[in-house]
Amino acid sequence: MSHQIAILAGDGIGPEIVAQAEKVLAVLQQDMGLSLDLPTGLVGGAAIDATGGPLPAETLELAKASDAVLLGAVGGYQWENLDIAIRPEKGLLGLRAELDLFANLRPALLFEQLANASTLKPEVVAGLDILIVRELTGGIYFGQPRGVRTLDNGERQGYNTLVYSESEIRRIAHVAFSSAQKRDKRLCSVDKANVLECTELWREIMNEVHKDYPDVELSHMYVDNAAMQLVRAPKQFDVMVTTNMFGDILSDLASMLSGSIGMLPSASLDVNNKGMYEPIHGSAPDIAGKDQANPLATILSVAMLLRYSLGMAEAADKVEAAVSDVLTQGLRTADICAEGDSAISCSAMGDAVVNSLRARLQ
Repeated sequence: MSHQIAILAGDGIGPEIVAQAEKVLAVLQQDMGLSLDLPTGLVGGAAIDATGGPLPAETLELAKASDAVLLGAVGGYQWENLDIAIRPEKGLLGLRAELDLFANLRPALLFEQLANASTLKPEVVAGLDILIVRELTGGIYFGQPRGVRTLDNGERQGYNTLVYSESEIRRIAHVAFSSAQKRDKRLCSVDKANVLECTELWREIMNEVHKDYPDVELSHMYVDNAAMQLVRAPKQFDVMVTTNMFGDILSDLASMLSGSIGMLPSASLDVNNKGMYEPIHGSAPDIAGKDQANPLATILSVAMLLRYSLGMAEAADKVEAAVSDVLTQGLRTADICAEGDSAISCSAMGDAVVNSLRARLQ
């Protein structure tokens, strides 16, 4: 059976890191016999430059017609002065909304080889394995009304609306509880129910859905305390579920527990597990074109793509093992390189993963 994966490299370091992921996909085609069609499309700033908008109709049609989407990154300094309605990030938000990718899975996993790369003490983070489930198509990023207005006294005022419907909360709750069932059966729901009515409803619905998953232990935590606890004792968490904005912030915080934001993949899924896969880091325009970026988060995103959207767990395991192999070999890009050690390039890291993967497939 053939599968179509839309390749959207995007901006900044996006083309460099996606190129390494494509090498991995090529090996899987050649050595495992996977039948993959890999058409490409424009998104973000690259799409703005070529078509005038961050999400061309052709790209959206391609994404809808594909079994999964592999995305690099969007954004950059040169587009920051554009109207917010047409900035590169609107291409990413548009894909999430149009494909109804409501569930964002962000694992914060520390490879044992990188325990010393974290800014926290090794004993605090060693063995870290957290899954953050972030609601992705609702909340304050999409709520209406929004905008900037001028009041009667002439003062400008910015406003955004935090809103969640019961059905939106229920469906992300089911994803989180079912994910917890496959792990250590512990779920922490993060909200701000003491001051936000919207997340008071969030907590109420989480408690109701919990009745369908009696084998999962449910706890609640305010977001400010959750941020503190992630730094103080991160291994207390198994699965965390939270709103769009809170998840955006907490998952980036959790990424540094693993040593580098360049190590963490993500999956954004619809109700049928069709998804968009991307590293959680940005486009890093300061190092774009320098072959310095860490491609491992993108390669690990391929592993998530294989597991969740294509149902190819064996291939996913092989890719993840190959990443572990190169770390065991002591290979590091600059972001995970210890002081005094030599860093290898983005393309060299991609080649190393390919070599390890080929060895495992023999």
